[in-house]
Amino acid sequence: MDAIAVLLAAGAGRKFWPYNEVRNKCAFPIANEPLVLRLARQCRELGFRRIVVVVGPHEGSVRAALEPLGEDEIRFVRQPSGCAGTAHAVLAAIPSEERASVLVAYADTWVSTDDIRATWQAVTDGAEAAALLAPLGGIDPGSWITAGLKSEESGRTLLSGLEGHGRDGSHRLAGIFALTPAVWPALRAHPGHVTHVPVGGMPAMEADLSETLATLADRGRCVAGVVAAKPTVDLDKPWHILEAAEAALREKGEQLEQTGSVIADGAKISDGADIEGPICCEAGAVIGKRVVLSGLNWIGSNSRVINGAIVGRHSMIGRDCRISDYCQVGSAVIGDECVVGHGGEFEGVMLNRAYIYHYSEIYGVLGTCVDIGAATVCGTLRFDDGETVHRVLGKREAPRTGSNATYIGDYSRTGVNVITQPGVKIGCNTCIGAGVVVYEDVPSRKLILLKQETVQRDWGPERYGW
Repeated sequence: MDAIAVLLAAGAGRKFWPYNEVRNKCAFPIANEPLVLRLARQCRELGFRRIVVVVGPHEGSVRAALEPLGEDEIRFVRQPSGCAGTAHAVLAAIPSEERASVLVAYADTWVSTDDIRATWQAVTDGAEAAALLAPLGGIDPGSWITAGLKSEESGRTLLSGLEGHGRDGSHRLAGIFALTPAVWPALRAHPGHVTHVPVGGMPAMEADLSETLATLADRGRCVAGVVAAKPTVDLDKPWHILEAAEAALREKGEQLEQTGSVIADGAKISDGADIEGPICCEAGAVIGKRVVLSGLNWIGSNSRVINGAIVGRHSMIGRDCRISDYCQVGSAVIGDECVVGHGGEFEGVMLNRAYIYHYSEIYGVLGTCVDIGAATVCGTLRFDDGETVHRVLGKREAPRTGSNATYIGDYSRTGVNVITQPGVKIGCNTCIGAGVVVYEDVPSRKLILLKQETVQRDWGPERYGW
């Protein structure tokens, strides 16, 4: 098809701290694949031959993430200096003389291929524009740009009542849009900020694409609202990593249940392993004696799951890993070249070359090359049995999932016997010294040491009557 897919990967991702410091969040891997690469693959699958990627901070990480597709397949455009917002990014991606129909995807979005297809189909069927919507499902609408839906007699569902970070709305914008040439005049006339906000809404001074859609809807133009049939995740804050990983593992699990186990040539599975349900083993993978796999597991090439390791349902292990020595892995995504051993326990997401040893218990997200010291423990249950309320750029946030997880940034490490309290975030390039109990977020590039006070007295045989 001649239509163009535009992937927006130019945001600073400040709410995503600490994982925005070494990469653009669009390049963050979900199920061991960068989000922007997944979206580009989906666009190829749907027939889009022209892909434009708008880049900004940490541009290199986005280019590196898309390298498997080849440089000739993608055109990169930098977000214009001084032009903030997704509307300006779309205008930068498409030259003024080339106003074609465009699929726009926020590249920090995890979404199913079927839902992208349905959004594009809406403009194919005659809508001037279309937006994918996700049901709020009890989530605070104040954290999102929301919209309602109204039905026409023709059966078409239109977007209505779009509002930025308001108090109402049944659905949120889910980061996938389809635009026809009829939209470009309104896009060029963007006021530079979102005017569709509640009284006292205080919008940011940036040109968000949602304002153009809201303006068109107000004018009675045909802006279709497409409700997502499958989970969508906007990778906006750290706990969304866990939501996206769960969605990805469920999607892959459904595929694996349909195909059954896939064992590559060269993979070795011991007769002494206890395996329930289908698994996928890549070439060179080893599953050893006394290993327990609960099914729906993926073992990457040359990874060794050996010596009594226990791996729970819906777990993905990357390549060249060692999972060993009676460790326990819950529902998890483990990157490449990672180690979990010696009775360690882990659940969550672990990026490449992270290590957990010696009876540590970790639930959360570990960045690249994180080194967990022996007996480091993440607290997950508060004394009030409640959920941790986080602060993100000054706003109080109550995550739907992962509120009590621990989030450790890239290239950080802990000493022995560190304890993190529920919901703690630790920055990049930070060291937490032995025996420290971490009660609050720790900034990046810090060393935290426990200052110990001791008492010294005389002692000896005379104390025992000699």
